[in-house]
Amino acid sequence: MGLLFVPPICAQGMPAQAASSSPGSPAKLESDAVGWLQDLIRINTTNPPGNELEAAKYIAAILTREGITPEIFESAPGRGFLVARLSSSAVPDPSRALLLMGHLDVVGVDKSKWTVDPFGAVIKDGYLYGRGAIDDKGMTVANLAAFIALKRSGAHLIRDVVFLAEGDEEDSGETGMKFAVEKHWDKIACGFALNEGGNVVMSGGKVQYIAVQASEKIYASVDVIATGTSGHASVPRKDDPVTHLAAAIAKIGVYEAPVQFNSVTRGYFQGLSQVIDEDTGKWMRELESSDRGDHAARTISEANPEWNAMLRDTIAPTMLQAGIRQNVVPAEARGVLNIRLLPGNMPEPLIAKLQTLVNDPQIRFEIEPGAGENAPSSSLGSDLYGSISRVSDRQFPGAKVLPYMSPWATDSMDLRLRSVQAYGLVPFPLSSDDLARMHGNDERIPLESFREGIEYVSAILADFAAAK
Repeated sequence: MGLLFVPPICAQGMPAQAASSSPGSPAKLESDAVGWLQDLIRINTTNPPGNELEAAKYIAAILTREGITPEIFESAPGRGFLVARLSSSAVPDPSRALLLMGHLDVVGVDKSKWTVDPFGAVIKDGYLYGRGAIDDKGMTVANLAAFIALKRSGAHLIRDVVFLAEGDEEDSGETGMKFAVEKHWDKIACGFALNEGGNVVMSGGKVQYIAVQASEKIYASVDVIATGTSGHASVPRKDDPVTHLAAAIAKIGVYEAPVQFNSVTRGYFQGLSQVIDEDTGKWMRELESSDRGDHAARTISEANPEWNAMLRDTIAPTMLQAGIRQNVVPAEARGVLNIRLLPGNMPEPLIAKLQTLVNDPQIRFEIEPGAGENAPSSSLGSDLYGSISRVSDRQFPGAKVLPYMSPWATDSMDLRLRSVQAYGLVPFPLSSDDLARMHGNDERIPLESFREGIEYVSAILADFAAAK
């Protein structure tokens, strides 16, 4: 699949919100952006199947109206990515370029568990509800608005700024970021990137800290397979694979890998200890002490499951499958483990440990294809990290900027493997309740936080990409 031609679009062919958009005040752009986000939420891009190209064409219309030429590349029927560029000079310098990126696909929903239509983009009580409101259509639209604001400003750019809206992030990435990197790197080549992955964390109604993702854990799915003798269930056997699988999963489910630190998690806990409540902060400062470190790790792990996941490799049993009939003992039973490894770790040593732990010759482990790759961390001394820190100090006075290793995976992995200094930052001030709704029911974004996010990204672009 290749480039799809995007023709110029006249005002009467524009989406309603885009047609009304014209150069003006930041408030007008922010108001338009709310409409863009509503329209994108209403385009159902649940992955699978994705349907990202319909959303990409919607964004293309907005960019075309602004005098920016977008390109859309199709990776599979109905799937692909959009890219647009603001050039600093006639001769591109990819090593200095900034990639501003977000993804268009979303995870599925159970509509019966929502209080509103998940694809209705309902505004209620100061919130915009809908699947993708935060992850990741909200950020994609905030990036789009900041990109357009930069174009409208007429600022002299000192580096190219590339806008990317891609797909398939919620699945394998094969028709999204991997396709973009492997087949069209010349269109998105960059030295720096701003993506999802971090958070602007609110507590008590104000921003407490900004977690800037500079690293992420590596994912791997591992099959746990129990084999035995098939037969009539009226004559049970001791080698029943269901029983052996259940025993193995029970042991794996309570296993904890040892604590390990890296420069990113070390900086995160040291910085967070200064803004968190004193009792928790005390134990964070003791995490690496020789005499109290183990107790500190237990305390921190029990206080917050995310902190536990940042301290060690984790294993989560996620699927079980066995049997064909109620009265037949199957010959095989299977489980799936979702493993998240600290950067630099490989799955084989952990699987060997689990094999020893289970200690059952009827159990074997197999790594599924498509595991993540070990990517280096992004530098905490780069120019972009410096811009994020400076702007954060102005935008959220008193809040601390912390390096962050996300327990989840993002498309930044594919960029870091190409030596790109990529950082994750969902730019909206969000409470723990709002964050917990991502991938859950009643996902929503506060409209005021959405506005602040647009201003935040715009300020980062101005600081990093425009001449002073």
